[in-house]
Amino acid sequence: MDSSVPSLAVDVVSDVVCPWCYIGKRKLERALEELARREPGVEVVVRWHPFELNPDLPTEGIPRRDYLRAKFGSDSAAEIYARVRAVGEGVGIDFAFERIARQPNTRDAHRLVAWAQEGGDGEAMVEALFRAYFVDGRSLADRGALAAIAEVAGAERAAAQALLDSDRFGAPVDAELREARGAGIGAVPFFIFNGRTAVSGAHDPPTLLDAMAAARDASGAA
Repeated sequence: MDSSVPSLAVDVVSDVVCPWCYIGKRKLERALEELARREPGVEVVVRWHPFELNPDLPTEGIPRRDYLRAKFGSDSAAEIYARVRAVGEGVGIDFAFERIARQPNTRDAHRLVAWAQEGGDGEAMVEALFRAYFVDGRSLADRGALAAIAEVAGAERAAAQALLDSDRFGAPVDAELREARGAGIGAVPFFIFNGRTAVSGAHDPPTLLDAMAAARDASGAA
């Protein structure tokens, strides 16, 4: 960032199979739109960081039905997701939980995000992964499917497939996962503004804007 320009660094710790993270992404977008309206000169950089809700799942994932039964019990899952659907509708997300067939291990998806961010556009990859999983019901447990999703995000499909078939970005993703746990982050989404002010949860834009203002005040950027 140009030190002469008002700035805001946004670090988001999230998992691509967390519905509240998708909701949190939409609320962050709305908050940043409002910030841009109020202060059009502020330079914003958003960085996405990995978190695994289910790090012990096998690479190929497990049947979604088995996962929900073990985690919630069938009745509880229905009640929980009814609430999530309602909140999602309010921010423009049409959750289609019934389309999800497998609960994946998300390490490969996080490697794709890290790769995309190195090229400068992690946002498109994160959005493509969220939409593929929660709206289209596409698999995140299959590397061929992940490569196709990466293509939707603007990446070259063959390059994405080559990445996934290797373990590139595995080490930095693993390091960030350990760092998040070591920092005591146990729930996502988790937002950090200017490395100073943290907000846990999918809060509404006014709360996020207040945290942004506090962070900028503390860093002398406002």
